[in-house]
Amino acid sequence: MTKEKFDPASPEYKKVADLPREQQEEFVDVSKEEGGGFVRREAANPVLEAKVEQIIKNDPRALGEKIDALHAEAIEIGKDRDEFLRIDFGGYDFLHGGISVYNFLKFAPESLKSDKKVVLKAVGQSPLTLQFASDNLRNDKEVVLRAVEQNGLTLDFASDDLKNDKEVVLRAVKQNGDAIRVASDNLRNDKEVVLRAVEQKGDALLYVPKNFMADRGTIFKAVEQNGLSLNFASESLKSDREVVLKAIRQNGRALQFASDDLRDDKEVVLRAVEQKGDALEFASDDLRDDKEVALRAVKQDGHSLIFASESLKSDREVVLRAVERNGDALFFASEDLRHDLGFLSEVAKVNPKALAYASNEIRKKLGIE
Repeated sequence: MTKEKFDPASPEYKKVADLPREQQEEFVDVSKEEGGGFVRREAANPVLEAKVEQIIKNDPRALGEKIDALHAEAIEIGKDRDEFLRIDFGGYDFLHGGISVYNFLKFAPESLKSDKKVVLKAVGQSPLTLQFASDNLRNDKEVVLRAVEQNGLTLDFASDDLKNDKEVVLRAVKQNGDAIRVASDNLRNDKEVVLRAVEQKGDALLYVPKNFMADRGTIFKAVEQNGLSLNFASESLKSDREVVLKAIRQNGRALQFASDDLRDDKEVVLRAVEQKGDALEFASDDLRDDKEVALRAVKQDGHSLIFASESLKSDREVVLRAVERNGDALFFASEDLRHDLGFLSEVAKVNPKALAYASNEIRKKLGIE
């Protein structure tokens, strides 16, 4: 049996006590002297304003007219509110009729933007709707927590008091480390908050006070999540072998931010090019001319041959390993090798497709059309 839809305009309801029990807390009675009936709680303050207006104007009709208007408005608002609270979104961000939850609250009357049940449901479905909530609800911890747990960046819409609430900020940065950008200055200087932020997103260091750039624990956590965040570290930590190794383990190209000494450290460079071959670009000149380093690099990415020394671009073994991995790496071989028929015959054995990048003259000589 289908449950009958609640309609507060039904003539059977004369006062709040007549309403279904689960609806009664949403309404207040209006005295007989004031016109009788009932209105939604959010209409109570306007009713008091109407009383004042009646006294000032000495117009006996002012209060009654105001109550009638508010009652009609409350019924319409109530229909939207009750419908909204009943909806089971099932993972979708749309109401019936194709209206998004975002736009529902954006264009809703102030009474709904101040309604905690409505706002809780809205931010639970579409956290960005927090920006449309009333000032009071953007200062409500339960509401803000509901939003930031799903989208940490909605901390931007919270009150200043809650941007300084450690529990709220920790939940926000746990979801998105960049949320630390809008935390209070006090909490942006809190080491626990900073660590939680960079654990989630290493380059959240961009929004952290500079004193943390020399804090080994903070940088260690940041590069573990994003090796390229080594960029933000102090010069002393860019020379810290353990920190740099941690960074290049996550992203070999972090080698570019290491100190000159470590970019000339063969073990460090080998680790970097094994993770990302084109990190060879950032090795010292001596190591870009090291055959073992170059072989490790082209094995991971044949295109990294472009960063090898000129002498290694003429090394048959290095170039052969590069084109075996990526045929178009033949572009980066020396001119001599690209016109060496004997060498190109070897290339044809390991990667025939690489010969597509040979000159037309050579292809004809090799009998390739």
